[in-house]
Amino acid sequence: MEPRTPLLPALLAIAFAAQAAEPEWSNSLGMRFVRIPAGEFLMGSEESPEALAAAFPALPRERFLKLTDEGPVHRVRITKPFLMGRHEVTVGQFRRFLQASGYVPESIADGTGGYGWRKDYDPATSPRGDAFEGRLPRYSWADPGFAQTDDHPVVNITWNDAVALAEWLSKTEGRRYRLPTEAEWEYACRAGTRTRYASGDDPRSLARIANVFDADSAALWPRWQAMALPHHDGHAFTAPVGSFAPNAWGLYDMHGNAWEWVADWHGEDYYAQSPLDDPQGPPKPAGGGVKVRRGGSWHTWAFYARSSFRNWNAPDTRYTLVGMRLVRED
Repeated sequence: MEPRTPLLPALLAIAFAAQAAEPEWSNSLGMRFVRIPAGEFLMGSEESPEALAAAFPALPRERFLKLTDEGPVHRVRITKPFLMGRHEVTVGQFRRFLQASGYVPESIADGTGGYGWRKDYDPATSPRGDAFEGRLPRYSWADPGFAQTDDHPVVNITWNDAVALAEWLSKTEGRRYRLPTEAEWEYACRAGTRTRYASGDDPRSLARIANVFDADSAALWPRWQAMALPHHDGHAFTAPVGSFAPNAWGLYDMHGNAWEWVADWHGEDYYAQSPLDDPQGPPKPAGGGVKVRRGGSWHTWAFYARSSFRNWNAPDTRYTLVGMRLVRED
């Protein structure tokens, strides 16, 4: 079993030196990017169901038996540095993309809309007991049912929408933009750590760095009060990007605020066969497949905001918790 200790202390020194030597870079939409150094890390989690049950006693035990895709822990080498969005893509940046490109987001183009919050919505009226109302045309990237400014992370974004933004930026600016691979995302999220979060193992440490399900959100969903972190961060929904402390590599909201699409298809057993250098994820499964999303959201319980946790949806999924962050190749 790999030790749960910070990995390669020299990596942090390299990262800080790189940040000091190279200024932050911004693009035509106002997205700010941080240079992430090449290096190695241990990807995944080796925690046992027993250890997780002790750390998250409010969750039923069966939740801890459904994490086989987080292992085995394996060494990954990111062979080239890359530029990663300092923040999640914002409402204002996405709006400027639409105005400049003429692109129509899927939630509008297919007429079915997205999901949103409504104060008097009863989850019992949904076949799945969903916490949010939808899909309905009234909800989209422009209206998730709660107030947002141009500085909040855009949500109700499909994987296809995210790729369209990256492709438009690539064509417009002559530099390649894309979604991060799953390995790049976890590497950047951990920023040299091997703990559950970039802030440590204790879920309460998220109060400093993440907008997740806490006392403010629980006031609107009292039936999940036991899952809420006890603090008040002042944000019952999304927070303006950069409202919390960054990780050691200067990236904000890698935990919480909005789930972030990554490039990879999901493979339950992919970690057992993942290559050492720059893994790209498994090929698209026959008959379809689902794309991975990472990091958790403003409505996510702390357990699901761990650095190693993997979630997924079909590429045309749009949801009031899901947004994006882009990479630009160095």
